[in-house]
Amino acid sequence: MTSALPALVSPEELHTAVAAGVAVVVLDASTALATHGEAEPYTAQPLREQYLEGHVPGAAFVDVTNELSDTSGPQLFAVPAPEALAAALGALGIGDETHVVVYDTVGSAWATRVWWLLRWLGHDHVSVLDGGLGAWRAAGLPVASGTEDDAAARATPGRLTPRVRPELLATLPQVEQISSGAASGLLVNALDPATFRGEQEVSPYPRRGRIPGSANLPLFTFLDPETGRFLPPADLRGLLQDGGLLDARGAVTYCGGGIAATVPAFAAYVAAGVDVAVYDGSLSEWTADQGRPVELG
Repeated sequence: MTSALPALVSPEELHTAVAAGVAVVVLDASTALATHGEAEPYTAQPLREQYLEGHVPGAAFVDVTNELSDTSGPQLFAVPAPEALAAALGALGIGDETHVVVYDTVGSAWATRVWWLLRWLGHDHVSVLDGGLGAWRAAGLPVASGTEDDAAARATPGRLTPRVRPELLATLPQVEQISSGAASGLLVNALDPATFRGEQEVSPYPRRGRIPGSANLPLFTFLDPETGRFLPPADLRGLLQDGGLLDARGAVTYCGGGIAATVPAFAAYVAAGVDVAVYDGSLSEWTADQGRPVELG
């Protein structure tokens, strides 16, 4: 079955498709992170109240931290078991033939995280709304409020069959082998340059620094700073090529907890049709063990 919409969909394309009767489930995945003291884990706040004030018409709100994460896992956003993830997505009205469009209001990383989770689960009918709610509003399109859309999406659960793609999820042993040179590959840190160097103002990780041997491709470099939309595909390819990600065998992206890392992975898929693995544990897992090396500077 061909997807109803491209992986990166503009507000105008989504609006036209819905008006034409194309069946989609739209998800608002907006979440805020807050840092606290040095080496104190950050906390996540689902932006449900913001959703209630204004969202894309028909959109449901998805709590990435709780609904789409293993809350018993060692990291804040640990990937759930496939069956649990499929059930959580099914509760939002998503079935095997459903096309999903996901967005957020805070830089698209939460949207790309949900995109990546669905693709890891084996569901290809998923798009990211380019520029999120900000671009939707900028296009002059209508905005809804309240709880009715969320309730309607959850009223008819879907049946989603897990068909896991293990190659999209990098494990700690794989990352250790790439970092040590025992296996080919490229580790790509998607955080800002100061965090990459271990020079950020406050670090939420047990130790500062990066996984040895990493390159830095900050997530925000893939977006237009004025509109929040992704750069044109040719520009994305140039960034990815310069960073070595497109030519690497066994490329893995990571960040602090597996959220920002999905932005370059999404960019690689959109711009070049390349699947890139994401290290879900990222720095939260890597720096927790004093025996694992880190690089600074």
